[in-house]
Amino acid sequence: MRSIWTGSVAFGLVNVPVKAYAATQDHDVSLHQVHDADGGRIRYQRRCEVCGKKVDYEHIDKAYDDGDRTVVLTDADMASLPAEKSREIEVVQFVPNDQIDPIMLERSYYLEPDSKSPKAYKLLVQTLQNTELTAVVKFALRQKTRLGALRVRDDVLVLQGILWNDEVREAQFAEVSEKTRISPQELKMSSALVDQFRADFNPGDFEDEYQAELRTLIDEKLRQGDSLDTAATFGGHEETAEAGDNNVIDLMEALRRSIDKKRMGSAADDSSVKEPGGRENADGEGSAKKDTATKRTAKKGETGAGATAAAASRTSTRKTAKTSGSSAGLNRGA
Repeated sequence: MRSIWTGSVAFGLVNVPVKAYAATQDHDVSLHQVHDADGGRIRYQRRCEVCGKKVDYEHIDKAYDDGDRTVVLTDADMASLPAEKSREIEVVQFVPNDQIDPIMLERSYYLEPDSKSPKAYKLLVQTLQNTELTAVVKFALRQKTRLGALRVRDDVLVLQGILWNDEVREAQFAEVSEKTRISPQELKMSSALVDQFRADFNPGDFEDEYQAELRTLIDEKLRQGDSLDTAATFGGHEETAEAGDNNVIDLMEALRRSIDKKRMGSAADDSSVKEPGGRENADGEGSAKKDTATKRTAKKGETGAGATAAAASRTSTRKTAKTSGSSAGLNRGA
């Protein structure tokens, strides 16, 4: 990792030199825009509205427009601000860990000790751990004065930006303020459904399926050297609800169905009773699983040579239809 900021944490007379590193990264596939006719790259140019000339970054200043007048702020003006020169993370408060609303938290940064003797760094780490407190700090980063939370994660100091109070909008919705009667039975059923899904959170259990499929699509297109029918590769997605069903489902019924579905899923996973011949004795569950496995096998098969053949067949069919249509149009025009 490459450090993005160097400074120090200061609380009282204690000064802790640190380096800051981005603690998170974007895993999305990087895409850009192209011309659909020839695949040429679409690029954006910075042009002045007055003279029409292209302008390099070195000749671009910031400005504020109040609607009637414009104030231009040069790099020298921005550098004159005291926050821009600050290289200090100033501790202003120590608060209980649960007092900072998660909605106010921004991007996180790891802080590495930047000293031959990391004793002051480790002292601050142990102090925060023992007191179960979070340090509220002020710091400057990328031409902005920021509020932050300094806490410990895996024995490393983590600086997390906090939004200013006026940056968080109030949620004002008429539907929420209306009085609604929740029956004890509905609350009981809802709690039962929650218990069915209760588990310890493990981030590794979840995957960004969209990005995974996007990467598969790109790899398949590169392998084929031509366009690819998405449906042939991924086989589509099953609908979770009946199309066109706009009726409002009774809340109790929805809860009951959800609980029953979860219980049936758990029972299917735990069931190991089989009839002679290897069939599962669970109300046709074996057949259902067999059908599901067959469908999955078919879908997986499509991602290989079958997908290529199917895509080529559909591409050929579309091209033939398009050619026929074009010929018919020319004949009609003649």
